Amino acid sequence: MNAQRIVCDETCKLADAPPATASAVTTKPAQTKPTASTKKTTSTPVSVVKEEPGFAVVSPVGRSSVELIQQAPRLQTLDGKTIAVVGVSFMTSVTHPEIKRLILAHYPSAKVILLDEIGIAGPYPAPGVTRKAKEEFQANLKEMGVDAVISGNGGCGLCTPKETGSCIAAEYLGIPSVIIAGPGFVDQAKYTALNNGVPVMRVAQYPGAFATHTADELIKNTREILWPQIVEALTKPISEEERSAGISGNKGDIRDDTFFGTLDEVNEYFKEMKWSDGLPIVPPTFEKVESFLKYTDMKWDETVAILPIAHRDTKVWHVAVNAVMAGCKPEYMPILIALTKGLGDGNFRRTLASTHAWIPYSWLNGPIARQLGIDSGQGQINEAANMAIGRFMNLALMNLCGYYVKQDRMGTFGYPMSWCMVEDDAACLRIGWKPYHVRKGFDLNDNTITLGSTLLWGNNMAPSTTNPQKVMELIAWDISERSQFALGSGRQFTFRTILMTEPVAAILAGKYKSPEALEKVLIDESRRPVKERAFANYYANPGGAKDGGKHNLRQYQGHIRKDEGGEMTPTPEWYDSPESEQMTIPTMKRGMTAFLITGDAARNKVQTMPGGGYATVKVELPHNWDKLMAELGYQPLKEFFVDK
Repeated sequence: MNAQRIVCDETCKLADAPPATASAVTTKPAQTKPTASTKKTTSTPVSVVKEEPGFAVVSPVGRSSVELIQQAPRLQTLDGKTIAVVGVSFMTSVTHPEIKRLILAHYPSAKVILLDEIGIAGPYPAPGVTRKAKEEFQANLKEMGVDAVISGNGGCGLCTPKETGSCIAAEYLGIPSVIIAGPGFVDQAKYTALNNGVPVMRVAQYPGAFATHTADELIKNTREILWPQIVEALTKPISEEERSAGISGNKGDIRDDTFFGTLDEVNEYFKEMKWSDGLPIVPPTFEKVESFLKYTDMKWDETVAILPIAHRDTKVWHVAVNAVMAGCKPEYMPILIALTKGLGDGNFRRTLASTHAWIPYSWLNGPIARQLGIDSGQGQINEAANMAIGRFMNLALMNLCGYYVKQDRMGTFGYPMSWCMVEDDAACLRIGWKPYHVRKGFDLNDNTITLGSTLLWGNNMAPSTTNPQKVMELIAWDISERSQFALGSGRQFTFRTILMTEPVAAILAGKYKSPEALEKVLIDESRRPVKERAFANYYANPGGAKDGGKHNLRQYQGHIRKDEGGEMTPTPEWYDSPESEQMTIPTMKRGMTAFLITGDAARNKVQTMPGGGYATVKVELPHNWDKLMAELGYQPLKEFFVDK
């Protein structure tokens, strides 16, 4: 790029950002903008003109890799048509039979196919990914001659993309569709479709939260509110305005300047474009971004990953832009590239849209964290380096993946900022345990970053005993209390990250010679009474049947006991119960728990964080890393190796 770079408006799909109100200005970053002046007079001195620096900045958003389809015309009428009414979420057992009744009452010659006859597509797969459910659903649509698809009910951050998937699958076959969704999930359904190549997704909006309405209310609202919307969605022609709203092509070089302004103007512009998290950013000028590229052997235009949910082609350049914005140092670049690769891993990201607000975070293993001063001790997530990496993750979820709060990240009460931790590899070796990355097959002095997510932060436990058996029992009790969702009302098993300080880990290591040995005994000990589990799942099962559906609570206990491995086991000491045995279920499964030694080595603390799965990625350093580090005043990487 030469000094006279051409400025162009960064054009994105609707999922990228709304159109900006400010205009880009072709000018060089070094120019300044006068903010005040006074007239020259013979009687008063000339005031000094204050100048505010201006910044020519580049876009942080990766470009979509998905081509938009040409949708088929909508139906002229539902008369004589075969209509599939599908979906498994939020009271479909009430709404969908009523929709079938309405179709046949208004269009007697129509044919209605329900879920149990045709199935669902599930979440629509990323480009190049084959998903059996989607293939089977599309095959059934063709075989049964389906003319239209009605799917629902979208009432949470995970179920809405799942139910939208059936509509997307239909639209790819030229079959008109409509999804039913609650008020807070209409945009999510539309963006989910757009991210997967469907320009216009029609949504019938239900008036409220499905799970809070009685069966009578659900039927009344289906009849009076949903039905007119469904008919219009399937029969009204798609307008050019709908088709083109917010959609434009990708133009120009990704390194081109997209805006010029003062620091305040740049920040305001980035907020308008939904390119920032609302906090002040470091302006990503061409020169600043370019300074990050020397810390990787990858080329600036090399693809790091195609990142769902917007399937954006994320280049090394885009990683650097977001790194600048987050306040990272250029030498963090290898870590941030590895983090970006991990963002595309389905094991990590599958829960991120949920209303339950899984909080994404990461941790480092290996000498690079020690070399760069990324903290593993007391208050680590609040240290400057850790915070910058955490903020990069926050921005990357928006600009590289396409997740936006109120659009695709549907946390009911919102999200804290992502954070970055470091496991203390040396502490692991001191007590005789292998660090996390070694247990995952990496060499001790390899550098890795692991991405995870949690449903909570804080609320740690401080064992006041040096008996390893009792410490294990305390952790087992804590685990049984820290299941998926409050009260453990969600799935029986969940991933958990267990943070422990070195003093606690040392006590445990006196009896349990490895994290695997500890995990084995915890699986046996971390059990939950069936009565507790049944009550929580009966009254607070997210998206499930109200009040347990057809069963009373006593019957539901039998269902839990049968389906979740209930057994009579010795009553844990902490229940102090006269009963020698209780009917319990397991709460842990092998391989779903990450044990990390980290945090304040002067404290005896354990913290259990239930959440989603993990993605571990090796950090690849450039060939001349030691030379680059020497130029910055760092010691060679080998100085930070640990011995086995």
